[in-house]
Amino acid sequence: MKLIIGLGNPGPNYAKTRHNFGFLVLDMLKNELGVSGDWQTNAKFDAEICDAEPAAGEKIILARPQTMMNLSGQAVKAIAGFYQIPARDIWVVHDDFDLPLGVLRLSQDSGSAGHKGVESVCNALGSKAFVRFRLGIRPVGQTFFSTFFKKLVSTNKFVLQKFSKAEQPIVEATAQKTVQAIKTALQAGTDKAKNQFNS
Repeated sequence: MKLIIGLGNPGPNYAKTRHNFGFLVLDMLKNELGVSGDWQTNAKFDAEICDAEPAAGEKIILARPQTMMNLSGQAVKAIAGFYQIPARDIWVVHDDFDLPLGVLRLSQDSGSAGHKGVESVCNALGSKAFVRFRLGIRPVGQTFFSTFFKKLVSTNKFVLQKFSKAEQPIVEATAQKTVQAIKTALQAGTDKAKNQFNS
């Protein structure tokens, strides 16, 4: 059994923001896996969840925590504990400011690098053994200090901004690429997906 988590903030005010990239990918993955019906809110888990079972037959739990981003670990721990899913079978999809927009990076056994949602998951599980699908959100060809810092826009404010119209095609392509990477990892393992999709 696999638990695939998309990180983000709940509510319409945060929809389509950079910090909710994980939610976007989970929506696309849900459709790609042929899951019918809407997300089901589970108060016990404080998350929206749905079940999927691809042709390979392994059950998959898709989840979007309904806590705020910084408390994502609460939902992850609750779901993993209920289904008795070990950390290595938990895959977390999230935005990553350290990577430029358009870049996808799979990693495992790595620290949070300052991402509060990932840090919450690490702390809640007492482990960093979970797989991460890291989605770049930094503007292409720009750095935080040369652009946003000069405009006095903090990283915290930046991640809550919506993608620009010019960025939307890259966002869509990256989300589709991530869905394919997840499907490859499900079918052939994460090492295969890393070799094929890491950029």
